[in-house]
Amino acid sequence: MRLLEEKIRKDGKVLNENVLKVDSFLNHQIDANLMNEVGKEFAQRFAGEGITKIVTIESSGIAPAVMAGLYMNVPVIFARKRKSLTLTDDLLTARVHSFTKNETNELAIARKYVKKNDKVLIIDDFLANGQAALALVEMVHNAGASVAGIGIVIEKSFQPGAQILKEQGLRVESLARIASLSNGEVTFITDKMEEVIQ
Repeated sequence: MRLLEEKIRKDGKVLNENVLKVDSFLNHQIDANLMNEVGKEFAQRFAGEGITKIVTIESSGIAPAVMAGLYMNVPVIFARKRKSLTLTDDLLTARVHSFTKNETNELAIARKYVKKNDKVLIIDDFLANGQAALALVEMVHNAGASVAGIGIVIEKSFQPGAQILKEQGLRVESLARIASLSNGEVTFITDKMEEVIQ
């Protein structure tokens, strides 16, 4: 998605070879117009899949998931990372380790919101090692529902997440695929393809 790639180039900050900071438009301050386009793109890519629910993780996945939910006209459920006084009974849970934050969280969704006949689209802001997406897949499967696919805003293609998910037969649609963050510079898979063509 060219618009997203341009935004990453302009406003993203490469902190090191593994970490890209996008808090000015995606996971702290949110560029609502960009998220609208992201939601529209996910809706187009997964059109015709019969999706009935979107599942994401708080908090960075919520904006793109809600925008996709608007275009697909389906509810959005976000897995909570923190204990809630009101979310206590009959839960779908899974543990996930964040390599960026170096912490493990127990995710929770109220079971009543994911039914056996649901076709679920999972959406998240980043895909690196695939642990968050796998945790959400586990929760959806534990509800007896099916996963129609996984929508990722930014994929770090030099890390194994996308490959791990695809090896499990999961459809992964990433809007921006980063080949490298070397030398403080973002290189996209599309850039690599253009180099090969020339």
